[in-house]
Amino acid sequence: MIGMVKQEIPALGYAYNALEPYIDRETMKIHYTKHHQGYVDKLNAALADHEDLQERSAQYLIKNLDKIPERIREAVRNQGGGHVNHTFFWTVLKKGVKPSGAIAGELKDAFGSFEAFKEEFSRKAASHFGSGWAWLVMDGGRLQVMTTPNQDSPLTLGKVPVMGLDVWEHAYYLKYQNRRPEYIEAFFKVIDWDRVNYYLENAKSRAA
Repeated sequence: MIGMVKQEIPALGYAYNALEPYIDRETMKIHYTKHHQGYVDKLNAALADHEDLQERSAQYLIKNLDKIPERIREAVRNQGGGHVNHTFFWTVLKKGVKPSGAIAGELKDAFGSFEAFKEEFSRKAASHFGSGWAWLVMDGGRLQVMTTPNQDSPLTLGKVPVMGLDVWEHAYYLKYQNRRPEYIEAFFKVIDWDRVNYYLENAKSRAA
């Protein structure tokens, strides 16, 4: 095929062991090189016969599933969602950053306190049945916590992700086995709040 534009896995931006002891090196390596790469490869395969869609970003595809041919829509939803969700997830991870800036005030306004936000986010992430994601999103100018099944993205629902956590077992099972709440607690030690602030400002500008 001539002129095929392939979706590509983005650079991770840090070493596989950068988030230890909270997220271990082996999990990060497998998660990034096997799971995320697998979503990208399968998305490209689904788009192989659709040159017009190959020119679109993965975010566009996920936001506009109704425009995707029915024959490949489910594959784009699952594989494209996996690509978009993981691309976002890697960017909100960084060890040793404390909540500050605009997000601190926004969380207090939306949830009453940071502690109340953490409790709600952790509860929904821990109780989500099966594979999926927990999200902090901007919806209609206001922050809310939600979950999505499998690799579904808030973008498909018209919501803008500000922070997200992968709660598929492959994200934590090597280190935490079935102890998802421990993994969630560890996640709060490696959130890049500077990046969350960046996404918050972008989301607010879209809602304005």
